[in-house]
Amino acid sequence: MPEPALCFRLVARRQGGRVVLDGVDLALAPGEILGLAGVNGAGKTTLLRCLLDFCTPDSGDIAIFGVPHARPAARRPLAYLPERFHPPAHLTGAEFLAQVLALHGQRPAPAATAAMLEALELDAAALRRTARHYSKGMTQKLGLAATLLLDKRLYVLDEPASGLDPKARALFKRAVLARRAAGAAVLLTSHALADIGELCDRIAILHGGRIRFDGTPAQCIARFAAPAAAAGATTSDATAAGAARPGAPGDLEQAFLSVVA
Repeated sequence: MPEPALCFRLVARRQGGRVVLDGVDLALAPGEILGLAGVNGAGKTTLLRCLLDFCTPDSGDIAIFGVPHARPAARRPLAYLPERFHPPAHLTGAEFLAQVLALHGQRPAPAATAAMLEALELDAAALRRTARHYSKGMTQKLGLAATLLLDKRLYVLDEPASGLDPKARALFKRAVLARRAAGAAVLLTSHALADIGELCDRIAILHGGRIRFDGTPAQCIARFAAPAAAAGATTSDATAAGAARPGAPGDLEQAFLSVVA
């Protein structure tokens, strides 16, 4: 089996006397998209902060392509887009993209840059404006472009579709799928379960500091949503009904509510 792109092993952390992470076990394979879902306060942000070495787990291990995460070298294959992305207001979009590439030791590739900007509908006029004049959606597109232009093997995206309109969300999904097709692994968090159901190979539901479910969206629906929605039907009938339409957003939402109840 190939080395996991990312592996959390029994990761635990307390904050202010409260258990935030309670033995999290989770792995992500190369070429896979994993959606991390959970209610506010479930521990998603803390888990990402531990991964990025912004805080230290009390116990457990985190490895990036087999290298302990606290080593600076471990994070070289990783690109990260934070939930609250704020580019320097005085830089133009083009200047920001150039600086990000330079920080990662990557030379601009005009063809790849043009393709990414076209994929996210970031035109040349927008890139000539300073970031202080960007809307929320335009700022998010700039962050996505900067992150996905980096030639990395692992992308960590925290609420990446936040602020995007429906068309931009569709374009974002295409860009992420292109990275997966190139062999990269993607870990994303999202409150939009419909996006997870459509985009992700697996969904992991974090609740109360623990992974309560880890599997495909269809498996989550079949196990948790179908019985609850089947009002009088047998469990086997309900499971079959849920599995027959694995992409239905309402089904995944119902399954999620059952898991975190």
